[in-house]
Amino acid sequence: MPTDAYPAHPEVSLATAQALVSAACAEAAGLGLAVSVVVADRAGELVAAARMDGAPLGSLRLAGDKAYTAALWRMPSGDLRLSSQPGGDDWGITSTAGGRIVVYDGGLPILVDDDLAGAIGVSGGTGAQDLTCAQAALTAAG
Repeated sequence: MPTDAYPAHPEVSLATAQALVSAACAEAAGLGLAVSVVVADRAGELVAAARMDGAPLGSLRLAGDKAYTAALWRMPSGDLRLSSQPGGDDWGITSTAGGRIVVYDGGLPILVDDDLAGAIGVSGGTGAQDLTCAQAALTAAG
Protein backbone atom coordinates (compact mmCIF):
# COMPACT_ATOMS: atom_id res chain seq x y z
CA MET A 1 0.00 0.00 0.00
CA PRO A 2 1.43 3.44 -0.85
CA THR A 3 2.60 5.52 2.09
CA ASP A 4 0.53 8.50 0.95
CA ALA A 5 -2.59 6.44 1.74
CA TYR A 6 -1.88 7.35 5.37
CA PRO A 7 -1.01 11.02 5.38
CA ALA A 8 0.84 12.42 8.36
CA HIS A 9 -0.89 14.99 10.51
CA PRO A 10 0.76 17.75 12.50
CA GLU A 11 1.15 17.12 16.19
CA VAL A 12 1.50 19.45 19.15
CA SER A 13 4.91 18.71 20.68
CA LEU A 14 5.43 18.87 24.41
CA ALA A 15 7.65 21.95 23.98
CA THR A 16 4.98 23.72 21.96
CA ALA A 17 2.26 22.72 24.41
CA GLN A 18 4.29 24.04 27.33
CA ALA A 19 4.91 27.32 25.47
CA LEU A 20 1.18 27.67 24.80
CA VAL A 21 0.38 27.04 28.46
CA SER A 22 2.95 29.65 29.51
CA ALA A 23 1.64 32.23 27.02
CA ALA A 24 -1.97 31.75 28.14
CA CYS A 25 -0.96 32.04 31.81
CA ALA A 26 1.04 35.20 31.06
CA GLU A 27 -1.97 36.76 29.34
CA ALA A 28 -4.19 35.81 32.27
CA ALA A 29 -1.73 37.28 34.78
CA GLY A 30 -1.69 40.49 32.75
CA LEU A 31 -5.47 40.61 33.04
CA GLY A 32 -5.32 39.98 36.78
CA LEU A 33 -6.77 36.47 36.41
CA ALA A 34 -5.84 33.06 37.74
CA VAL A 35 -6.78 30.37 35.21
CA SER A 36 -6.14 26.78 34.25
CA VAL A 37 -4.84 25.92 30.79
CA VAL A 38 -4.84 22.59 28.97
CA VAL A 39 -3.26 21.79 25.62
CA ALA A 40 -4.49 18.58 24.04
CA ASP A 41 -3.52 16.54 21.00
CA ARG A 42 -5.78 16.03 18.01
CA ALA A 43 -7.72 13.32 19.88
CA GLY A 44 -8.39 15.71 22.77
CA GLU A 45 -5.92 13.97 25.09
CA LEU A 46 -3.69 15.91 27.47
CA VAL A 47 -0.25 17.08 26.35
CA ALA A 48 0.42 19.83 28.91
CA ALA A 49 -1.53 21.64 31.61
CA ALA A 50 -1.22 24.13 34.43
CA ARG A 51 -3.46 25.55 37.14
CA MET A 52 -2.30 28.98 38.25
CA ASP A 53 -2.19 29.68 41.98
CA GLY A 54 -5.64 30.82 43.02
CA ALA A 55 -7.44 29.46 39.95
CA PRO A 56 -10.87 27.97 40.71
CA LEU A 57 -10.62 24.34 41.77
CA GLY A 58 -12.89 23.12 38.96
CA SER A 59 -11.15 25.12 36.27
CA LEU A 60 -8.55 22.50 35.32
CA ARG A 61 -11.16 19.90 34.43
CA LEU A 62 -13.24 22.46 32.54
CA ALA A 63 -10.18 23.71 30.61
CA GLY A 64 -9.51 20.11 29.60
CA ASP A 65 -13.08 19.64 28.45
CA LYS A 66 -12.92 22.87 26.43
CA ALA A 67 -9.77 21.62 24.69
CA TYR A 68 -11.39 18.20 24.17
CA THR A 69 -14.47 19.79 22.60
CA ALA A 70 -12.42 22.07 20.33
CA ALA A 71 -10.27 19.15 19.15
CA LEU A 72 -13.08 16.70 18.50
CA TRP A 73 -15.36 19.20 16.79
CA ARG A 74 -12.50 21.15 15.17
CA MET A 75 -14.10 24.44 16.18
CA PRO A 76 -14.11 26.87 19.10
CA SER A 77 -15.97 25.29 22.01
CA GLY A 78 -18.24 28.32 22.37
CA ASP A 79 -19.46 27.97 18.78
CA LEU A 80 -21.75 25.17 19.94
CA ARG A 81 -23.57 27.37 22.45
CA LEU A 82 -26.54 28.39 20.32
CA SER A 83 -27.02 25.15 18.37
CA SER A 84 -26.97 23.10 21.60
CA GLN A 85 -30.01 24.87 23.05
CA PRO A 86 -33.37 23.04 23.11
CA GLY A 87 -34.61 22.68 19.55
CA GLY A 88 -31.15 23.35 18.08
CA ASP A 89 -29.36 21.03 15.67
CA ASP A 90 -26.92 20.00 18.42
CA TRP A 91 -29.45 19.72 21.26
CA GLY A 92 -28.21 17.07 23.69
CA ILE A 93 -24.58 17.23 22.62
CA THR A 94 -23.46 18.12 26.13
CA SER A 95 -24.61 14.72 27.38
CA THR A 96 -22.38 12.87 24.90
CA ALA A 97 -18.82 11.69 25.51
CA GLY A 98 -19.51 11.26 29.20
CA GLY A 99 -20.49 14.90 29.54
CA ARG A 100 -17.08 16.15 28.33
CA ILE A 101 -18.53 18.19 25.47
CA VAL A 102 -18.90 21.76 26.72
CA VAL A 103 -20.30 24.80 24.99
CA TYR A 104 -18.44 27.55 26.85
CA ASP A 105 -15.93 29.97 25.32
CA GLY A 106 -12.26 29.27 25.94
CA GLY A 107 -11.49 26.22 23.79
CA LEU A 108 -9.81 26.66 20.41
CA PRO A 109 -8.51 24.19 17.85
CA ILE A 110 -4.83 24.40 16.93
CA LEU A 111 -4.64 24.31 13.15
CA VAL A 112 -1.49 23.94 11.05
CA ASP A 113 -2.15 24.66 7.37
CA ASP A 114 -5.84 23.95 8.06
CA ASP A 115 -5.00 20.53 9.54
CA LEU A 116 -5.88 19.83 13.16
CA ALA A 117 -2.84 19.45 15.43
CA GLY A 118 -4.61 19.76 18.78
CA ALA A 119 -6.49 22.25 20.91
CA ILE A 120 -6.14 24.62 23.84
CA GLY A 121 -8.64 25.20 26.62
CA VAL A 122 -8.63 27.95 29.24
CA SER A 123 -10.94 28.26 32.24
CA GLY A 124 -11.11 30.45 35.32
CA GLY A 125 -12.34 33.79 34.06
CA THR A 126 -15.44 34.73 32.14
CA GLY A 127 -15.91 33.02 28.80
CA ALA A 128 -14.65 36.13 27.02
CA GLN A 129 -11.56 36.30 29.26
CA ASP A 130 -10.82 32.62 28.78
CA LEU A 131 -11.11 33.04 25.01
CA THR A 132 -8.80 36.06 25.09
CA CYS A 133 -6.14 34.03 26.91
CA ALA A 134 -6.45 31.10 24.48
CA GLN A 135 -6.23 33.41 21.47
CA ALA A 136 -3.20 35.20 22.93
CA ALA A 137 -1.42 31.87 23.36
CA LEU A 138 -2.07 30.86 19.75
CA THR A 139 -0.96 34.29 18.53
CA ALA A 140 2.26 34.09 20.57
CA ALA A 141 3.01 30.64 19.13
CA GLY A 142 2.74 32.00 15.61
